[in-house]
Amino acid sequence: MTDRTTTTRAGTRGFRAGDGPRLVEAWRRGAPADPITPDRFRSLVLLDPNFDPQGLRVAVDGDRVVGAAYAVRRLRPMTGTDLEPEQGWIPFFFVDPAARGRGIGRRLLTDALDWLHRHGRTRVDFSSYTPNYVFPGLDAEAYPEAAGLLESLGFRTLYEAAAMDRGLVGYRVPEDVTRRLDGLTARGYRFSTPADDDLVDLLALAGNHFGPDWACTIRDSLAAGTPLDRIVTARDPSGRMVGWAMHGAFESVDERFGPIGVLEETRGTGLGEVLLHLVLERMRARRAHSAWFLWTGEQSPAGHLYRKAGFTTTRRFRVMRRQAAG
Repeated sequence: MTDRTTTTRAGTRGFRAGDGPRLVEAWRRGAPADPITPDRFRSLVLLDPNFDPQGLRVAVDGDRVVGAAYAVRRLRPMTGTDLEPEQGWIPFFFVDPAARGRGIGRRLLTDALDWLHRHGRTRVDFSSYTPNYVFPGLDAEAYPEAAGLLESLGFRTLYEAAAMDRGLVGYRVPEDVTRRLDGLTARGYRFSTPADDDLVDLLALAGNHFGPDWACTIRDSLAAGTPLDRIVTARDPSGRMVGWAMHGAFESVDERFGPIGVLEETRGTGLGEVLLHLVLERMRARRAHSAWFLWTGEQSPAGHLYRKAGFTTTRRFRVMRRQAAG
């Protein structure tokens, strides 16, 4: 245990080879509600095409890693040629509890912000970075000291994201949803697992109507081996793809639901509810005990849909932004 009254000063620097294992261990101590494994750290950070080792600020005390703050900016566009030159992100930061009370967290975040500023980033978000976000935002209930620190550095809450869970033991598709499925099918809607050729329409639907990060998530998960039967697509009577739902898209976690999307003009038909339950049914058939996801607006139409389907809020995250003075 480090004596908090010690006169030694932890130094901060960019990430170096050999830091990874010690960083993961310090993360587990510093963010106990969200521990990480070496393979997740490798996938989400080290293999991110936007990773710059100088942006991952590491606090060291002797040979111990005692904290880190990750700053990232786009080196590869999400779509087209847009590198979002004003935008930066801090997807995570933490300090080992044994090293707190010495200003290390503030120094790490200031380092991270300065690094982003030197690269022209005047707007910084915590922590809604895509595609490799670690958290949707800050769980202020789990980490109240982190919330105070971010606010003291000028971060303000943009909105809250809710994480939700639903048990699947004993799950069955509700009768009213089955009737709605039958009614839509009778009108010419088709629900199915996509074939390879259907992926062209699916990626266009996701990318053009829900954002390039959604298309990227689907593409990357399928390229990494996610089976097509984790997806249910919907086509309207004209044959146009109008919606989909899936599970297993994020880090190959079968119990993680989403993403789901339906075209706005089809909302009110029950299409989204049918897609949701068709995927929950598939998840239960694969012996999943629960379904969960990290990000929705509690009062949004999606939030109401999830609650109607039996999901309950398990955590709330603040998406926060710091805007440099103009």
